[in-house]
Amino acid sequence: MRQKTKTLVLILLTTRYKLLNTNKMNNQEKIYDVTTYGRSSIDLYSQEVGSPFEDIPGFHAFVGGSPLNIAVGCSRLGLKASLLTGVGKDKVGDFLLNFLEKEKVITENIPVIEGARSSAVLLGIEPPDRFPLVYYRDNCADSQITIDHVLKAGIEKSRLLEVSGTALNIEPSRSAAFLAAEIAQKNDIPVMLDLDFRADQWHDILAFGVTTRAFMRNTNIVLGTEEEILAAYLTDESQLKISHQQISAPEIKGDINVAINGILGLGVDALIIKTGSRGAIVYLPDGTIQEVPGFPVEVVNILGAGDAFAAGFIYGFLKDWDLYKCCRMGNACGAHVVTQLGCANFTPYEKDILEFVESKGGF
Repeated sequence: MRQKTKTLVLILLTTRYKLLNTNKMNNQEKIYDVTTYGRSSIDLYSQEVGSPFEDIPGFHAFVGGSPLNIAVGCSRLGLKASLLTGVGKDKVGDFLLNFLEKEKVITENIPVIEGARSSAVLLGIEPPDRFPLVYYRDNCADSQITIDHVLKAGIEKSRLLEVSGTALNIEPSRSAAFLAAEIAQKNDIPVMLDLDFRADQWHDILAFGVTTRAFMRNTNIVLGTEEEILAAYLTDESQLKISHQQISAPEIKGDINVAINGILGLGVDALIIKTGSRGAIVYLPDGTIQEVPGFPVEVVNILGAGDAFAAGFIYGFLKDWDLYKCCRMGNACGAHVVTQLGCANFTPYEKDILEFVESKGGF
């Protein structure tokens, strides 16, 4: 049964890559492997693992924001990653750009936006299951990405576009994201939507589903946790519960099968659900369901693991791997990050993660 499922997945990927071979600009003419679009921030992590948030003695200064994390992860895996975000004309923006340049992430498409602020996040680390987050995103620069910024970002020169769901929460970044996806689709460039549900970043949590579902019509691959999949089909605020300000790990009630079928019905090529320590599950429109096991490790901090997964997945996808192997690579990268204290600062390098996979029995 597993061999049959893998064959079906490979057929789907082979078909789609035949389509991609008709690109107006072939891969040799692309200047970016991946463009990631959305939020960026300075992330201040508790210096003391296990400390209640109220008693944190100090913070480590790292970088964060899902698209930034994914861009760094891709760069460390040897891909040419361009980040489309915004920073303020402030020292936090300088901090972010300095880090990205050292990581060889392409920053030429990151505008410094007058009158806006680079965003910040404070994070507590209380394993095994409490990781509170406090966002500071009022007037944040990455929400000020405009259509003009997208038009100058060379989306058509990228092999893949990855968009964060949070980039869809307000204007002008929302319209600009829709345009970015349209440009990608017109140039036969695959679009990946990372749902990135952060309830406190939406004026109405039901708007998350309305907006992301509309965006999925220009999307090839949707990536999210079980909770994020459910969030895309919320019908009432009472379905959502957030405990201990764990914004990235909400509890959501709903019918997961209805949500999965709803997303697949929007025309996407694949839905990938991240299931934590269990790994990931691939869902295809033809009814194929494939579980992809994870790599057991001792968890220190779950924050950033999903972004590491996305980077590993993209790495495999751009190498023409089947979806099973792409998810195994994503699982490996996620497993590495959960043993660390931060997000982008601790994503693995290509050589190290491939050695880790080999040490665990291979893909």
